[in-house]
Amino acid sequence: MSQSLVDDVDDPAEAALGLARPLGTRTGAAGTGPGAGRRVDVRRLLRFLLRRPGLLLSVVVLVLVVLASFRPGLFTSRDPLKGVPSQNFRGPSGAHWFGTDELGRDVFSRVVHGAQLSLKATLIAVLVAFVVGGLLGVVAGFVGRWVDDVLMRLVDVLLSIPALFLSLALVTALGYGTVKVAVAVGIASVASFARVARAEVLRVRQAVFVEASRSCGARWYAVLGRHVLPNAAGPVIVLATLDFGASILAVSALSFLGYGAPPPAPEWGTLISAGRNYLAHAWWLTALPGLAIAATVLATNRIARALDGEWSRQR
Repeated sequence: MSQSLVDDVDDPAEAALGLARPLGTRTGAAGTGPGAGRRVDVRRLLRFLLRRPGLLLSVVVLVLVVLASFRPGLFTSRDPLKGVPSQNFRGPSGAHWFGTDELGRDVFSRVVHGAQLSLKATLIAVLVAFVVGGLLGVVAGFVGRWVDDVLMRLVDVLLSIPALFLSLALVTALGYGTVKVAVAVGIASVASFARVARAEVLRVRQAVFVEASRSCGARWYAVLGRHVLPNAAGPVIVLATLDFGASILAVSALSFLGYGAPPPAPEWGTLISAGRNYLAHAWWLTALPGLAIAATVLATNRIARALDGEWSRQR
């Protein structure tokens, strides 16, 4: 084999399988460089979104929620903790989009600033579940033997306990607060991530290109890092997107029960809990924060469904 052909092989496994890249398709060649591929992907993504208005609306909603969590000043200049008692229980209007509460505080500003607390807890919960569950699944699927048996029995125990009950038990042991609620919700979701990660690692580990890489003498950590993890990460990332919405509900539920940040912190669950005492004459105190939670959860679920099936079929 000539030196020019050897240079075009990116991986020994590809060489063993005869998958050497043709000379005309090397990275950086005219019309095939990273820039051209990126332009095609952007156009395809725009067409994909424009053909699905529901998905486009979901992306817009999620972007607005993320912006509100990081830059609440873009949406409101009102202080969420400062109230005007003479303006209490004002209904939704141009002056107060979501009305005011029993202390005259603007509910819209409290929902916007509450996004920061709720999304912070949700991101921590998803990160804990993704890292811990993914690590357990990768170790169980890649190592196998008795390690797989022990870890999967632990996962079965976690799956046998309802997630909300497990979260309640953990947050009772850890104590109250936003971060502790997030950790409890994340640990309760570890089992599902471990299952999916293990299944994907087992599937990829038996692939032909992995066997070829091993036959070429590649180290186990090279096989794991270069072949197994990149090809097994897709479904786990989709599960993280789905779990994002479920974690918002779980964090809000625990905050509703009083385990989150203490008042007057405007967590979404705390807002609904505080407004339930005034449902008879101030429906907006619970309905509008609840609508914000529902819109965020539905948006994340729609995006996850698009990532899981629709986008893959388009590609």
